[in-house]
Amino acid sequence: MKHSILFLSVLIFCSVGISGALNAGPEEQTVYVIPVQDMVEPAMAAYIKRALKDAQIKKNTLIVFKMDTFGGRVDAALDIVDTISNIPMGQTVAYVEKRAISAGALIALSSSQLFMKNNTIIGDCAPIINTQDGQQMAGEKIQTVLRARFRALAKKNNYPLVLAESMVTIDMEVYEVIIDNEKTYMNKKMYNDLTDTEKKKIQSKKTIVAEGELLTMDDREAFDLGFSRKSVQNMEEMLLLLGYGSAQVITMDESWSESFVRFLQPFLPILMLLGIGALYMEMKAPGFGFPGFAGIACLSLVLFGQYLVGLANYTEVLILLIGILFLGIEVFVLPGFGVAGFTGLIVIGAGLVLSFQNFVIPDPALPWERALLMTNIARVFGVLLSGFFISVLMIRFVLPGLSKRVGGGPYLQTSLEAAHAGVMQDMGLTEKDTGVAHSFLRPSGKVMIKGKKIDAITRGEFVETGTPVVIEKIEHNRVIVKPLKSET
Repeated sequence: MKHSILFLSVLIFCSVGISGALNAGPEEQTVYVIPVQDMVEPAMAAYIKRALKDAQIKKNTLIVFKMDTFGGRVDAALDIVDTISNIPMGQTVAYVEKRAISAGALIALSSSQLFMKNNTIIGDCAPIINTQDGQQMAGEKIQTVLRARFRALAKKNNYPLVLAESMVTIDMEVYEVIIDNEKTYMNKKMYNDLTDTEKKKIQSKKTIVAEGELLTMDDREAFDLGFSRKSVQNMEEMLLLLGYGSAQVITMDESWSESFVRFLQPFLPILMLLGIGALYMEMKAPGFGFPGFAGIACLSLVLFGQYLVGLANYTEVLILLIGILFLGIEVFVLPGFGVAGFTGLIVIGAGLVLSFQNFVIPDPALPWERALLMTNIARVFGVLLSGFFISVLMIRFVLPGLSKRVGGGPYLQTSLEAAHAGVMQDMGLTEKDTGVAHSFLRPSGKVMIKGKKIDAITRGEFVETGTPVVIEKIEHNRVIVKPLKSET
């Protein structure tokens, strides 16, 4: 009897424990979907870092990178790869929704697993650089670094090593070789290094990647070659296969600021051109007005965008402020366009160059950094020169005519057409009188004629201080002068 009661008590205790465990249930599963779409650039790298930081990655958390990109910048892609590599093994999946080409293939292979939707493609990661002759294949230095990264990712995530390298190297020929009923992949050099005895054991040999081609696969080929786990109809099917069919799915969309920054990227050269041109026009006009505010606003938008993507920091902001300070000295303190103005433009240019990259001095181990530095210097200082010449043309030809056309408004009926008579009579000035420029005429300033300092203006020409001038015309109480050398 006692044994029966004891047995019944143990049975009840176990039942309660099992029931409690069943009611507790497994830990809640969560899937975070991060779209990797359009151009791979620093703005995308910043967005993915922010999304992974906001995601609460736990034991039952899965990160899905939804791929649809033709690629982009190498530095941004490697930054994204480093970010993904820090996630615990087995918690990342690349889902190719449409395509993962070039830098997109590198990002996809950095995930622990790869799934592809039906009729999608992946591959072709040839590094391309822009030259004077157009786009060309990057040199061996860049290809070597990328091959090393592909090998590392292939080893980590158990992808075919030689095939991964063939996505980068266009002169690599890869064979599928079956020896002793085991399939393996060899490049041409590895095959030629086989001994005669080993070659006799070969049961079949098939060329997978021909020389002069880069490996590009559709979903079925990626599955057959050991890259993709499976071709699926949609993401729901993939999550069901992974055991996350009932998990909570959260899509990590871009914030408004990230979307705004990506929208600004194609217009950065135009904003720089407008900003530099407006600042130069401001230096040629008295006081501080609309061109100055417009120039600072355009350059601030450029720097703001680069700051949000992580390329610019307080150093670049400080450099830009120092450049604007030099321009302020040129406008308000020193006449003309001299050392302060030139230094200000150079400093602003240097700040903009640094804001387009995440390094100061290129790393010799990362050869694309040198190419990126040269591209940024050419872009920024090309914009500086273009802005300078465009603003000169605006001041010389556009603004004088524009001021006459838009100068309408309510006026007093009495005109001052004869007001110049007072100037000629009171000051004794007549046309053809000569003198010298007392200040820099840009185009207005002061001249010294007959020992008298008077206000004068040119017809858009810039005249240095001390240059001999002659009165060309006196009209509407204005004295219009020109350099005396033009008379000669």
